[in-house]
Amino acid sequence: MTRSAEACDTCLRRSRLLAHLAPRITGMLGRRVRAPGLLALSDHDLLAAAAGEQYEQLQERIGAFTAAAERRSLDEAGVVAVCGHSALYPVSLMELPDAPTTLFCVGRMDTLASLRDEPAVAVVGTRRPSPYGNEVAYGLGRGLGASGVTVVSGLALGIDATSHRGCLDGGGVPVAVLACGPERAYPLRHRTLHGRVAASGLVLSELPPGTGAHRWSFPARNRIMAGLARMTVVVEAADPSGSLITAEFARDLGRAVAAVPGRITASMAQGTNGLLRDGAVPVTGVSDVLDELFGVGVRPAPTAVAAPVGPDLRSVLEAVEAGCGVDEIGTRAGLAASDVRVALARLEAAGHIIRGGLGGWERRAV
Repeated sequence: MTRSAEACDTCLRRSRLLAHLAPRITGMLGRRVRAPGLLALSDHDLLAAAAGEQYEQLQERIGAFTAAAERRSLDEAGVVAVCGHSALYPVSLMELPDAPTTLFCVGRMDTLASLRDEPAVAVVGTRRPSPYGNEVAYGLGRGLGASGVTVVSGLALGIDATSHRGCLDGGGVPVAVLACGPERAYPLRHRTLHGRVAASGLVLSELPPGTGAHRWSFPARNRIMAGLARMTVVVEAADPSGSLITAEFARDLGRAVAAVPGRITASMAQGTNGLLRDGAVPVTGVSDVLDELFGVGVRPAPTAVAAPVGPDLRSVLEAVEAGCGVDEIGTRAGLAASDVRVALARLEAAGHIIRGGLGGWERRAV
């Protein structure tokens, strides 16, 4: 039995058809990026709708498809395919009207069980976040990961990648959903992060290995992120944006949508503040997310936690909260400058503080 045995022949063929048609779908949509209803079409109707003048050529290519060759290709790429007929397929995705036929996965396959049995949270946002947005995204990822909650995002620049890193640093299980084949890092600069996510969690896509990213496949992957998660949290987002598309998918599925409040004058807060105006759950920290998932005051057993602040560090942390610099921290805490820097390093490693933009220190927002 091959590692790709969790996908049936029919579903593998459908996924290969989608890969062949991917460039045609882009051309067919023109300026639009979303393809409502298109991915729910039958194989015949999808081919007829997207192939155009290349119908016969593409039909011939699909006719030459063999599941055995596809499985060999998957095994060579180190990719596991799980279709909707497998017990491993996340039940939550079945609620999508155009649920992905097959998930192509790289990483720890036991992650699919956690997606099936425990609530996951999608953390999304802009590719160009503010320092505040980065801080919150990292804190949410770290806090949720430490609480044992799977964090779903898209490995994109900005908020997505930062939430993945936070989850990893919190000892959690990240899931990255890609708009291309799962074996390739997108963007390329995230090759290291792609590897870290695969080692600790899972990278997945509805597109088979070797398939590139297309304009329509980004909002298509957003529906998968929303489908996997019980709750979608938008940290920073302009209006319009891909993150708001993810929130819309979540809302259509009846899942919780949450947003982090932002400055009313900031363009990157227009989308999130708009979500809050329309009834999204306000999120000011990990506790708000956990309350929404498990009930107020109920917490899952942590898998990893920040080290508690001991008496020797508490005065340093209080001085940081007061906005003091290194010299003033030393005066308040009665420590030499060298000892202050050691204490600050310990607080940073424990996840209590971060370096500020002007070289100072700040208490983590989350």
